[in-house]
Amino acid sequence: MNIVILGLSITSTWGNGHATSYRSLLRAVSSRGHEILFLERDVEWYASHRDMAKPDFCELGLYKDLPDLKSRFRRKIHSADVVILGSYVPEGVAVAKFVLQNAHGPVTFYDLDTPVTVAKLRIGDLEYLSAELVSRFHLYLSFTGGPLLDQLRTEFGVQLARPLYCTADLGVYYPQPMPKQWDLGYLGTYSPDRHRPFEKLLLTPAAMYPKGQFVVAGSLYPSDICWPPNLVRIQHLASAQHRAFYNSQRFTLNLTRGPMAAAGFAPSVRLFEAAACGSAIITDKWRGLETFFEPGREILIATSAAEVSRIIATMPDCQRTEIGEAARQRFLREHTPQQRSEQLEAHVADLLTGSELAA
Repeated sequence: MNIVILGLSITSTWGNGHATSYRSLLRAVSSRGHEILFLERDVEWYASHRDMAKPDFCELGLYKDLPDLKSRFRRKIHSADVVILGSYVPEGVAVAKFVLQNAHGPVTFYDLDTPVTVAKLRIGDLEYLSAELVSRFHLYLSFTGGPLLDQLRTEFGVQLARPLYCTADLGVYYPQPMPKQWDLGYLGTYSPDRHRPFEKLLLTPAAMYPKGQFVVAGSLYPSDICWPPNLVRIQHLASAQHRAFYNSQRFTLNLTRGPMAAAGFAPSVRLFEAAACGSAIITDKWRGLETFFEPGREILIATSAAEVSRIIATMPDCQRTEIGEAARQRFLREHTPQQRSEQLEAHVADLLTGSELAA
C-alpha cells in the first residue's frame, strides 16, 4: 500500500511522545512492504531539536505552512491508497478539510490523545479537530480503548472506531546489563494534569527516603518546583538514550495524564518502553490497566507515597527482576510494533475492500 501520514512530528522527540510512537509503528509497517510518506509541519521548536532528521523507513516531507502543504503534496495525498491524519497537527481542522477534499482513498484519523480530543470536542475547542469533521473520517484509530470509543460513536457520529495502542521499538528498547544508578526514575514532559500524582508518587517518596536516588528526565517543568537533593534532573533525554535510562533504574515510574486516567484503557508509550526494557514498573492506578499488564505479577500499582517508598526500600532484587521480566514477556506476546502494524494493516485492508464500511 501507498500510505500518506500527516502527524505532529516524527523528526523530534522534544516535548512530545508522538515521535517515538510514529517511529516504532512505521518502521514495522515499512518492513511489511508498504510505502510511507510522513508529512510534518516544519516548526522551529522541533527543527532546533531534531534527533531523527532523515528516517530510513519512510519518506519525509517537511512543509512550511498550509499553502506549502497544498501546493507540494496535493498529488501525493490524492494518489495514496490511504491517508492518515494524526492528532495535534498544526491547523488540524484546515488540514483535515484539505485532505478530505483531495484524498482518493479512505481517510483515517489517528488519535494519539483521544481523551484530550473528546474533551476539546465537547467544549468546541478547534485546536486540531472539529466535531463536524469527526463523522467524515472513514476510520477513527485511537490510543485509548474501552468506553471512550462508544462515546465517539454515539456523541460524534464516528463511522468506525478501533483501538490502535502505542508500542515501543524492539530495536531500541531492550534489557541491557548496567549498574543501577537510581532507585526510581521517571521520563515524561511536564503536564499540569499529571502534577499531583507526580508530587505524590515521586517528589514525596524522594523526600521520605533520603537514602534513595531518584531521577526525572523531561522538559517544561516549572521553575518553582522544589527538587529534593537526592533527585537528579535531566532537562531533555534524546530517544537514543532512553534504553540506558530505563536500564539504569531499579524501578521505573509510570504516571498517566489526567484525561487518560479518567477515561481508562489508555496505556502510555513510556509504559511500553519500560516494559520492553524489562524494567520493574510502578504505576498509578487507572481503569483497564489489568487488560495490558497483570498487577502484582507484571506491574506494581501504588496509590500513595508510602507505598512507593515501601516498594523501593524493601522489595528484594530477585522479585523486582521477575516483575520486570514478566512485563517484558507480556509486551512481546501482545504489544510489539509488528503486532500493531498487522492490526493497522488489517483495518486499512478492510476499508479498501469495503468490508468495514459495509458492516
